[in-house]
Amino acid sequence: MCGIIGYAGHRPAVPVVVEGLRRLEYRGYDSAGVAFGWQGRLCVVRAKGKLAALEEKLAQEPMATATCAMGHTRWATHGIPAERNAHPHLSNDGTLALVHNGIIENYQEIRARLSAIGYSFHSETDTEVLVNLISYHRRGGQDILSAFATALREAHGAYAVCLMETASPEVIYAARMAAPLILGVGTGEHFVASDIPAFLPYTRQVIFLEDGELIRATPNSYKILRLEDLQPVTRQEQTIQWDIQAAQKGGYRHFMIKEIFEQPRVISDGLTGRIAPGKRAILLPELDGLPIPERLHIVACGTSYHSGLWGRHLLEHWAGVPVQVEIASEFRYRERLLLGKNDMVLVISQSGETADTLAALRRARQQGTTVLGLCNVVGSSIAREASAIIYTQAGPEISVASTKAMCSQMLMLSMMALYWAGRSARMNASACQKQIALLDDLPAMLEEALPSMHERARQLSRIYAQAASFFYLGRGHCFALALEGALKLKELSYIHAEGYSAGEMKHGPIALIDPDFPTFALALDDDLFPKVKSNIVEVQARQGKVIALTNPHVDLHVDDRWDIPSLPAPLSAFTALPALQLFSYEMADYLGKDVDQPRNLAKSVTVE
Repeated sequence: MCGIIGYAGHRPAVPVVVEGLRRLEYRGYDSAGVAFGWQGRLCVVRAKGKLAALEEKLAQEPMATATCAMGHTRWATHGIPAERNAHPHLSNDGTLALVHNGIIENYQEIRARLSAIGYSFHSETDTEVLVNLISYHRRGGQDILSAFATALREAHGAYAVCLMETASPEVIYAARMAAPLILGVGTGEHFVASDIPAFLPYTRQVIFLEDGELIRATPNSYKILRLEDLQPVTRQEQTIQWDIQAAQKGGYRHFMIKEIFEQPRVISDGLTGRIAPGKRAILLPELDGLPIPERLHIVACGTSYHSGLWGRHLLEHWAGVPVQVEIASEFRYRERLLLGKNDMVLVISQSGETADTLAALRRARQQGTTVLGLCNVVGSSIAREASAIIYTQAGPEISVASTKAMCSQMLMLSMMALYWAGRSARMNASACQKQIALLDDLPAMLEEALPSMHERARQLSRIYAQAASFFYLGRGHCFALALEGALKLKELSYIHAEGYSAGEMKHGPIALIDPDFPTFALALDDDLFPKVKSNIVEVQARQGKVIALTNPHVDLHVDDRWDIPSLPAPLSAFTALPALQLFSYEMADYLGKDVDQPRNLAKSVTVE
């Protein structure tokens, strides 16, 4: 969601902050702003729209000597996208400035209370309420740390906040509760940010803050304190292994296409160190101390949910583990969680900060259930709170539309299924070896196939770019891919698309088929191909145009055939997935859409 960066150091602070905000653009935003100290006062500059609008305003501001600043990119939750609602927000007396990611659920009650004693408000945001609540306690005689902590204890909800005051313009204060915030530790400088790329050019030393922790940082020191009593906390610094080049485009037109083409390396990296000698078993030491679940509940949102739906087929077929897949925002509000004594919950999230998934994890833990986490971000909330964590090792994913993250999640789900299949002896060593060999061959196969797949996606996008709606059809493990293909087309090109189990077409949706309503069918060479072929014929009988994603030598006649390399099901998904992604990418790019930052979307959904 919103992006935060705060800086206290020895460099000109505003350029550092603006540069950091640019590296947080992938989170999605509708306005931006910065605050910095200047001649005994706090200067706040804000603008609606992209960072270029903010930079135009900053060009008129004196700020050369400011070495402490903070910035914010806002995605509206309270108040329309407008400059008055952009962050930072000043207190009424101008002595405090605040940026905030999250939602203060009781802000209306606090606003009414403050209004009654003379405070005025110029925005519709909960953030302006919070900064004035801090100011209220400051005026009551508390020092800034105590006033900050007291106000946050009164605020209910989720937040990551960064605060500056006129009395100490070289200091930044920050705190988190159910929203990501990271401390970057440099030499003669410190950073706080929503995500690591914001400060990665300057330091790789980071500390992942826990909920209910507060920071005071100067250029040369920092303190981490407990919000509840302001007692000091010791946190271990961690070293980030990837560099800023991994978060840049590397010559590609967009981050999304770069990340699609990174999938061979993602698979290779994910397999490294996880294949036993002779390829006869998968090594997942993260699961060695845990029993094989009698039933597994996979809980996730969006693309991660589709990964779980796909993974269910492998976990049930290979490992013999019954699987139930649920949307996190529904699971967390179930009146009764029917979790058995030997059940296990697996939560999947690229960021490890997805609000609904994190809440589902906590609810399951409250019932005493073992919760596995599958995520990409080391030190994220899900990584810290799960009973055991498996990292997908996909590296930074900058484009809002998830691509290589799903590939890495599918890879890890495949390895979990093979690992449990080996432990339970449900799959013998020879059969396991065969599947591992297929996985091991994937990077080279994809590396070779991706350029021609990209060209075919480009050709098809020119044919179908004027479509107003699409059906995506699949059966078995391809149903999850149909859902993901439809999601990608919707979020990138803004073309309406629906993913369906192919067998469900005749139960109503087939009424929509006409010559202007194309169908994208996943017709891979597997046991269910005859059924899918029959569904395609039903569409053609109603004059519907069909793109078929299929394999060479398959007997199929459609308007537009797209052959991809053959693999045995369900691992054939690893070649089908990038084709779906490339088609959506080319459709959106051809239509002139903002591929990396689709409208109304954010990379990490950290509020409900």
